[in-house]
Amino acid sequence: MTPDTNVPAPDPIDVLLGVLALEDTGARTSEDIFTGSSHPMPGGRVFGGQVLGQSIVAASRTLPEDRFPHSLHGYFLRPGDVRKPLTFAVDRIHDGRSFSRRRIQAFQDGEPIFSGIASFQDEDPGFEHQLPMPEVPEPEQLDGPAAIVADRPEASLIIRANPIEVRHVESDIYLSVDEKSPRQAVWTRLRRPIGDDPMLHRAAIAYLTDFTIQETVLRAHGVAWATPGMRTASLDHAIWWHRPARADEWLLYVQESPSARGGRGLAQGQLYTRDGRLVATVAQEIMLRVPDLA
Repeated sequence: MTPDTNVPAPDPIDVLLGVLALEDTGARTSEDIFTGSSHPMPGGRVFGGQVLGQSIVAASRTLPEDRFPHSLHGYFLRPGDVRKPLTFAVDRIHDGRSFSRRRIQAFQDGEPIFSGIASFQDEDPGFEHQLPMPEVPEPEQLDGPAAIVADRPEASLIIRANPIEVRHVESDIYLSVDEKSPRQAVWTRLRRPIGDDPMLHRAAIAYLTDFTIQETVLRAHGVAWATPGMRTASLDHAIWWHRPARADEWLLYVQESPSARGGRGLAQGQLYTRDGRLVATVAQEIMLRVPDLA
C-alpha cells in the first residue's frame, strides 16, 4: 500500500508536548505512578532527552508549583522501545524547608530503563556569579535547516520531524568532520513557542541538553554521525539549572569533551541565553563503538 504523501506531517512541537503531558494514574503506594508514551525516533530507540524531560515532569507533579528543579543526576540503564508505553515511579525521598529530593525510575515491560534523582528548591537569595558567555556569531548568521538539507535529501525527513532547531557555530558533523576538535558550540531552541509555564520550560531544557552534547566526543576523533557501523549510547546525564530561561528562545550550547578512553567519552556543556545569562551546566558520558577501533 502506497503511503499518502498528501497527509501533513504532525507538528513536532505538538508531538513533544504530548509526550511531556504524562498521565497521572492516581496510584500511589510508596511511590507516585505516571505513564507516558514516546515520539518516533530513527532506529526505534527512545531518545534519552525525552526520558529526562518526562522524569522532571513526573517529579514536579509531586511538589508545589513554586519549587523548581535545580539538579538531576541519572543513569540510562537499558535502551527504550518507542512502540511501548513508559511508566514513571517517583519516590518522595525528602521534603525540607527549602529543598526536596525525588527518585525517578522509568520502566518498560517491568524493567527499569532509567534511574535518577532530582533536587528541587524554592527561589532563595544568595551569592551570584557566572562564567561569561564566549563571543560567537548570532544564530541568524549561521545556516538554518533549509540550507543543511538542500543537498542532503536523506536528512530532510529527520530534521523536519525534530522539535529542536540547531545551528552549528562550527560546521556540522552529520556526514563528515572538517576539523578535529574536542570543542564546539551550537545555538539551539524549540521550533516554536510552548507557552509560559516555567516548569515546562525546565523540562524542555532537559530535553534539549541530550541533543548534540555527544558531538564533541565524535568531533575530537574526526568521526561523523554517518560513519558506517558506529554505535553510541548515553550512559549517564547530569543537569544543573542555574537560572530560569525559555526553551523556545535561542540558547547557546557551549560544549567540550575533556576525555575519552575505553569506549567511553565524557562531554560537558553550558547553556547561555542570548543576553549572556548562564542557564544550565550539563555533563554526560557516552558509550562509543567505531568498527575499525573495536
